[in-house]
Amino acid sequence: MSTKVVWPRAALYSSPPMPASRSRSRFAVIFFTVLIDLIGFGIVMPILPFYAQRFGASGLAYGAVLGAYSFMQFVATALLGKLSDRIGRRPVLLATMLFNAAGYALFAFAGSYWVLFLSRVVSGFAGGNISVAQAYMADITTPAERSRGMGIVGAAFGIGFSAGPALGGLADHYLGHRWPGLVGVALSLANFVSAYFILPESLKRELRVKRPIFDLQHIVDAIARPKLRPLMAVWALVPLGFAGYTAALPYRTIDALGWKQLQLTFLFIIIGVTAAAVQGYFFGKLVRRTGERTLVIIGTFGMAVSIAIVPFLPGSALLYVWTFVLAVSNSLFSPAATGLVSVYADPNEQGTVLGAAQAISALGRTVGPPLIGKVYDVSHVTSFLFAGFFMALAGLAAFRLAPTTPHAAPGQPPLAPPTRVVPLPEPPPSES
Repeated sequence: MSTKVVWPRAALYSSPPMPASRSRSRFAVIFFTVLIDLIGFGIVMPILPFYAQRFGASGLAYGAVLGAYSFMQFVATALLGKLSDRIGRRPVLLATMLFNAAGYALFAFAGSYWVLFLSRVVSGFAGGNISVAQAYMADITTPAERSRGMGIVGAAFGIGFSAGPALGGLADHYLGHRWPGLVGVALSLANFVSAYFILPESLKRELRVKRPIFDLQHIVDAIARPKLRPLMAVWALVPLGFAGYTAALPYRTIDALGWKQLQLTFLFIIIGVTAAAVQGYFFGKLVRRTGERTLVIIGTFGMAVSIAIVPFLPGSALLYVWTFVLAVSNSLFSPAATGLVSVYADPNEQGTVLGAAQAISALGRTVGPPLIGKVYDVSHVTSFLFAGFFMALAGLAAFRLAPTTPHAAPGQPPLAPPTRVVPLPEPPPSES
C-alpha cells in the first residue's frame, strides 16, 4: 500500500534560498524605507513649531498638527498591513513612498496653516508603511534569519530618529526654510526608484488572505484582560503625556528662552543620541538585574519629574540637563514596556497584544498634543504639570503590573518562566 506524503504548507510555498547579494540588496532597501520614515518624522520637528507660529497657530493648532500625524499613522498601520496581506507588499510600499514625497513637497512649499496640516496628514499616512516593511522582512527571511532582519529594521529606527532632527535643523539653518522638505522629497524618490528596480513581490498569491480592514477587537480584548489592563493603561498614558510635552516644549523655548531652530535641533539630537546609547548598551545590563517592571516604573516617574520641572528652569543649560534625564528615562521605559508584552502574553499571541499596545499608544499620541497644546494657551506652567501628571498616573498604573522574574545572566541556566495567560482570540483568515 502506497503512503501519501503530506507536506507542510510552508514547505510547499517556500522559495529556494536567495543569492547573498540579492538578499543584502533587499535588506538595504527595506532598511532605507524605514530610515526614511523615521527621518521624515524627525526632520520637521526642530522647524515645525516655527512654521506653525509663522502661520499664527496657537498651542492647540500646533498640537493638532502633531496629533494628525499620529492619528493618520494609526489608521494607516491598521489599513496598510492588512491591505498588503490581500494585494501584496510591493504595491503598498511603492505607493506610500510616493505619498511620502508628496507630503514633503507640501511641507516645503506650505504657504498657510492648512497646507502645513495637510502635509502632516499625508506624511502620517505614508509613515504607516513601517508595518508593511516589517512584513516584507518577515517574508524574505528564514526563521533563523528573522531576528537579524528585524534587528536591521530596529537599527533604522534608532538612526532615523537621531539623524532626522539634525538633518532638518541644519538644512534649515544653512540652506533655507524649504530645504528640509526638499531633502525629504529627494530621499523618498530615491527610495522609490531603488525599490522599484530591486524589490520583487515577496508574498506569493497562494498565501494572500483577506482580513477585516478595520478590526479593533484585539484592543478591546487586551483591555478586558485583568493582567494586561495596567500595561495597556501605561501604553496609553505615557505617549499621551510625552506627545503633549513635545507640543508645549518648542513654544516654551521660543517664548521664554528665545530659541531658534538650531537650539531646538541640538535638543532633539541629545534625545536621539542618548536613546541610542542607553538602548544599545546599558539597557541590556540593567534589565537582567531588575526586570522590565522595575524599569517601567523608574522610567515613568523619571519622565514625570523631567517634564513637570521644565517651566521652572531659569535657562537653557538646565533645560539641556533635564532633557538628558528625560531621554534616559524614556530609553529605559520604551524597551521595557515592549518586553513586558512577551512576559505577559503567550508566544502565539505576542503579535496581537503588541499590535493592541501600539494602537493604544498611537491614540495617546493623537490626543496628547492638542490637549496639552490647548492647556498651554491658557497657562504655560499648567501644561507641563498636566503632561507630567499623566506620566505619574502611568507610574501608578505600573505598580499594578504583575511581578516578573529577573533575567538570567549570560552563561547561567534560565530562570523559571512567567505564568502563562489565556491567549487572545484571533479570527481565522479567509482565503482570497
